[in-house]
Amino acid sequence: MSIATTNPATGEVLRTYDEMSPDRIDAAIAAAHRGFAELRGTSVAQRARWLTAAADLLDAERDDIARVMTTEMGKTYASAKAEVTKCATACRFYADNAGRFLADEPADAVAVGARRAVVRYQPIGPVLAVMPWNFPLWQVIRFAAPALTAGNTGLLKHASNVPQTALWLGELFRRAGFPEGAFSTLLVGSSAVERVLTDPRVRAATLTGSEPAGRSIAAIAGRELKKTVLELGGSDPFVVMPSADLDRAAEVATTARCQNNGQSCIAAKRFIVHADVFDAFTERFVDRMAALRVGDPMDERTDVGPLASERGRDEVAAQVRDAVGRGARLLCGGEVPDRPGWWYPPTVVTDLTPEMRMWGEEVFGPAAGLYRVSSYAEAVEVANGTSFGLGANAWTRDPDEQERFATDLDAGSVFVNGMTTSFPELPFGGVRNSGYGRELSALGMREFCNVKTVWVGEGGPSAGAGAHAE
Repeated sequence: MSIATTNPATGEVLRTYDEMSPDRIDAAIAAAHRGFAELRGTSVAQRARWLTAAADLLDAERDDIARVMTTEMGKTYASAKAEVTKCATACRFYADNAGRFLADEPADAVAVGARRAVVRYQPIGPVLAVMPWNFPLWQVIRFAAPALTAGNTGLLKHASNVPQTALWLGELFRRAGFPEGAFSTLLVGSSAVERVLTDPRVRAATLTGSEPAGRSIAAIAGRELKKTVLELGGSDPFVVMPSADLDRAAEVATTARCQNNGQSCIAAKRFIVHADVFDAFTERFVDRMAALRVGDPMDERTDVGPLASERGRDEVAAQVRDAVGRGARLLCGGEVPDRPGWWYPPTVVTDLTPEMRMWGEEVFGPAAGLYRVSSYAEAVEVANGTSFGLGANAWTRDPDEQERFATDLDAGSVFVNGMTTSFPELPFGGVRNSGYGRELSALGMREFCNVKTVWVGEGGPSAGAGAHAE
């Protein structure tokens, strides 16, 4: 297994790393176990102060770590800096709100025959985080910030093509003041995941990644009876109805498809447009896609950089070739440029049919599928017509349609007249083959908590208690 920084703009291998030995893996797990014993004994207020210090480090070192991310996986430098800022914002959100999210919740003591009854949120222990390369800082922080502030410790198995980002993260929380072992990076390949997850000291796992990876983690954790949160792939629909603001919809559609060089689980990928406005939207959308500047990701003028890997670029190209070979029309892009690195241009394909790969597969690159529909019902049918259910977009100024889309689109989030994104304040996750569980918001903090019932009586036998109580 290669753990290396390879510049996707050039294909040049810049640094390589050895995998951790089994002894070093065991030492990291032991440190996380010891760190949990210490961390859980600290106050929420203390952990919030450490998290604020982590946010300060993110802000202070934004440009440097953003440059590392751009070098390792090709995202534009501008978007990398924005990612770091978003991470700092999330840390401060949890620092400010952890006390409220973790506070005891009073229950109706009289109804349950108690003097006092509360629901308490307590940490469960070391959590393994298996994270992807596409948002190499944000995906980790959105788990780590709430988990550590709740009192858990973290073990990070990051993607093997972003080792420098992973190592920086492995030091971030220690530098911010968290105890030794609170958060550690494991430089290991995927073959080591089962060893870590089956260790009895590791109590849960979270994964953001592919559907096969999610199935593997879930199967291992299921055998071990350990909690998992899975955020998997998506093939998000972007529905445009006749009342939509077409200029704004086309502008957002372009960003939604090509954000992060098209490599985002919640990027809009299938553009489902009502026949009454199909031609007008298509013209606007294709013009904007074709006008995007592809180039050096360190150049602030660049809109789209290279894809993160040669394999990923080749997969997108194969999906587009399959569609065109089966009769789809190519409206822009579609040609792999003859240059070093792993480039693919913004691409729009229409006249898709169910036998084409682009119809049901996730396309993880800047290639959009365009669908014509004749009614609201057909739009919903096509939108829900994949195995995924992560996010969804709907564009309409009709209040009735807005409410119907919010209900009828089968996804973890529905954004009406705006681009799907994630906020610390709102829960994030999917349904169906896009996974289960939620990150962010109070729900994300509580996913790795023991939700404990505390019942306190008057000191004698409680009313209604007996041999059959449960």
